[in-house]
Formats: sequence, C-alpha cells, structure tokens
Amino acid sequence: MAEPRFTPLGKFLSILLVGGLIGLGAYMLVRDRAPEPSPAGEGAAASGDTAAPEVSEVQVEVPKLSPPAAVQITDNTIPVEISEYAGYAGLIAANGGLEPNENSIFFKQYGFKVKLTVSEGENWSALNEGKLAASVTTADVLAVYGPQFHVVVPAQIGFSRGADGLVVRSDIKRINALKGKVIATAQFTEVDFFIRYLAQEAGLGVSAIGSVDAAPNPDRINLIYTEDGFSAGSLFLSDLKSGKNRIAGAVTWEPKMSEVVEQSGGKAHLLTTNKNLLIVADVLVVHKGFAEQQPKIVAGLVHGLLEGNRMVRDTPDAYLDVVGRAFKWSRAETKEELASVHLSNLPENLAFFSGEIDEAGSFEGIYQSAVYAYGSLIKNPVDAQRFVDVKHLQALDKQGLFKGQKIAIAPIRTAATGTLENDPLLSRDIRFLFEPNSSTLDLANQDNLRDLEAIKKLLQVSPGSTLLLRGHVDNALVAKFREQGGEAYVRTQALRAMELSKNRAAEIRRLLVERHNLAPARIDIVGRGWDEPAAAESERNRRVEVQWFTIE
Repeated sequence: MAEPRFTPLGKFLSILLVGGLIGLGAYMLVRDRAPEPSPAGEGAAASGDTAAPEVSEVQVEVPKLSPPAAVQITDNTIPVEISEYAGYAGLIAANGGLEPNENSIFFKQYGFKVKLTVSEGENWSALNEGKLAASVTTADVLAVYGPQFHVVVPAQIGFSRGADGLVVRSDIKRINALKGKVIATAQFTEVDFFIRYLAQEAGLGVSAIGSVDAAPNPDRINLIYTEDGFSAGSLFLSDLKSGKNRIAGAVTWEPKMSEVVEQSGGKAHLLTTNKNLLIVADVLVVHKGFAEQQPKIVAGLVHGLLEGNRMVRDTPDAYLDVVGRAFKWSRAETKEELASVHLSNLPENLAFFSGEIDEAGSFEGIYQSAVYAYGSLIKNPVDAQRFVDVKHLQALDKQGLFKGQKIAIAPIRTAATGTLENDPLLSRDIRFLFEPNSSTLDLANQDNLRDLEAIKKLLQVSPGSTLLLRGHVDNALVAKFREQGGEAYVRTQALRAMELSKNRAAEIRRLLVERHNLAPARIDIVGRGWDEPAAAESERNRRVEVQWFTIE
C-alpha cells in the first residue's frame, strides 16, 4: 500500500500543531510547579523580604548535657569559647585578639596562652566533655542546667546594657497588656529569661505554645520559640508586615531590635531593654575539674579578664581595632556595640557575688529569679552557691592590684527624657496583710517580708527606676454607709478611706527606707481609697499596688 503524502501546506500545519502542543504542555508543567503569588500585603514575600523563620518545637524539659570528662591541654593553650558580643571585649583586649600569642597578659604574667573561639552555639556539652576549658554565658543559664552543668563561676564579665530588649506592637504600653497575647523568643536563653522575669514581676503566668496559629491562653503570656533571638525578631516583623497581628512582640537583641522598629512603619516600638534593667549578667564559666586541677591558670584567666575590662573601660578607642577584627566589625560598629555593655571591675565583681551591690542585680538574685521564672521546667534546682568560686577575686583584692576602682554602675538616660516614662513598665498588686481600718503592717507574716524584699529587688536591678505605691482599702461597707447616713456620710467615709489607703502606702515606703536602705526619692505614694477594687473579696482590696517606672 502506498504511503500517504503531505502537501507543503499540510506539512507546515502539522509542524505548527505539534509545536503548539509541546508549548502548551510546557506551560502547564511550569504553571503547576510555580508557587502561587501572595496577595498584596500578605506575608514577607509581598514586601520583598525573605520567608519568616520557622517556629521551633517547644522543649518540655531542659536538654541533657554530656557527662563530664577531663580537659586536655595542647601546646600550653587554653581553649575558651565566646560569642559575637561586645561584652567580651575585655578578654579579647587582654589576649591581643583571638589567637594564642606570647604578647597577651595571660602569657606574660602567667605563662599560658589562650585561644578564643567565636561561636553562636551553646556548646555546654563540649564544655562538660573537656573540649573547652572555659566559656561565657549569663547567670540565668546556670539555673536552667543546674547540677548537670560541670562548671564553676570565678568572675563576672559584665552587664548587658541595652543589647537585649522587648519590641512590641505600638498599642502595647506595659507588660500587663501582654496577658493573653503571643511573644516570640528563643527557649532557654537570656531572652527567654528576660520575658519570663518581666511576666513574673507583673504577676502573670507564662505558657509555651507550638505555633503562631495555636490558641493562646487568655490568662497568660504565650511564648513561641525560634532558633535564636535574632530569628524571633524576624518572625515578629514578618507577622507585622503581613497584617495578621498574631504576634504581639519579640524578645530579641541588637541590631535586630532597632531593625524591627525601623522597618515596622510605626507599627512597633521598643517597650523596654536591659539598658537600665540589669538582669542579664555575663559570667565566665570554667570546667569544674580543670578549675580544681589548675587553680593558677584560673587565677590568670580572672586577672586577665579584669585587666582587659579595665583597659577597654579606660581607653575604649584604643581597642576598637582589635575587637572589631575579632567580630568583623567596623570601628564605628564596635564603638556602638561597646556602648551597650558595662564591663565589670573588681569591686563590682565582689559586690555582685556577695549580694551587696545596690545598683544592679546580684548573682544569687538573678539565679533565683531564673529558678522561679522557669518553674516546673527546672526539675532539680540547686543552690546558686554551688557554682560560685570567688577565691581568685578575693586574692586580687588582697593584693591591691585594682586599688582605687569603685562601683560605677549608674542609670543611663537618653537625651530629652525624664526619670519616668508616661506609663509604668508594669504594675502589680501586692497584698500586704493589713488589719481592717489599720495601716500597721504585720511583720510577723512571712509573706509580707518576702513582698518587701521583692519590691526592693525591683529597684536594685534597674538603676534610676522609681516606684509608685498605690494604696487601696476594702469597699465592702459602702452600701452600709449609704444606709446609715446617705451620700453625705459615704463621702465622709470615702475621705477617711483615701487617707487610710495613703497611710498604707506610706507604711510600705517607710519600711523599704528603714529596713532596706532605699532612697525615699525613688518611692512615691498615693492613696486611692476604695475607688479601684480588685475583686469582690474584702481581703484582696486591702492592698498596695506597685507600679514600676524605668528609664529608657
């Protein structure tokens, strides 16, 4: 049978048809594989940003660390790990950089070299295993890991003064307003502790949820976690830009804090930082077995740290290059980062560990606050003194090597700001036990004594902060007064109630001044009578409300 033949026109049409079918198939394949475009304003992609960070799984218990092993030293060099943070500038200055060298203070005065390694991981297992001789962390982390953390703390490095903070939506003015809302942070880090501490002082509970879409607990601050504090800020910013407003804020660190505020288009503001809330304290941690076997080396690490801190405190510009090279920062960036830390000297160290420092948080105070803040997540809390080893600090003090240094922590005030913000950072009802119609506090009641101590600590951890004590009385007899003498009698009793409530606040101020040596100028009082009942129960209204105003 003869093969069919195509005319030239037929061949052309056939080729055109086949080509069209191939093109259509390719188009459909690409269309199916391509992501659907987001509507305008929906998510980070619409704004040109990268995808939002993922939410991490909530850890229901503290991670397990490796068991301890001996530290092996090679080439007379001590391995010490730090992170990218200006608070470690003193160690870098004392060492002359990151690399071991014979011109360092450690070698010249103590005969050993130090290798500083920058890492953003929390390599506590490596420290336990002896792969590191020492590292750096914050005081709250020690409370989290407790007895499994095989370290001692021979020195404080310094306080963060504005490197960490809480960024929230612009409509949120105080910590109390976060009740029922969602905050992004990073679990078991200083930023997790920061928000837990603030919640605790506001009398609010904390819940951890596994997703931004999970139903929040209406009576608590709800936390979602990301890989680190930087990612927490990015997640909050992405949610703001999407317009979904599922996240009320983030606890993060610089430069992410400023970035979120700047890129939010006025939708976010900085509620508070640790510029004047000194509960993020950096400490040197040394492998416990190593510290016991090599006390002279630990003495050298402590001395070198404090000498490096002195050098940077006295002449910071002289060390901008060496610190900047370590972290790949410019001189301007290094100078700006150094402004966010307070490098501790010897008397500040001694006061920090003894608890006698009135201008900032103490080691034990911060440690115990972390135990309370994490609650049941810390299964077997241990005493703070388990970690403290101040003999090297005491030896330096006895030798008089840092004679003339003084405690120099003071409030940092930004330009054109007064002592108080327009709103308190937080408010909290403290129900001191007053007898009916009395302003005398029962000092045999242990709860009353603990509450006085708690108020004192608010002022200690925030230099320059002030308190407003708002006294209240029971309103249960108002109806009875009305029956007895009408509105005129109610007004008379209301004036007496106002005076009683003011006297109750004054009694708390007197005790804080006389028993805890607090400055009267930092404590204001006001009586509110029965105008602001907290509950129907009479006892709950015989109270003093504490409002805490911080400087930013």
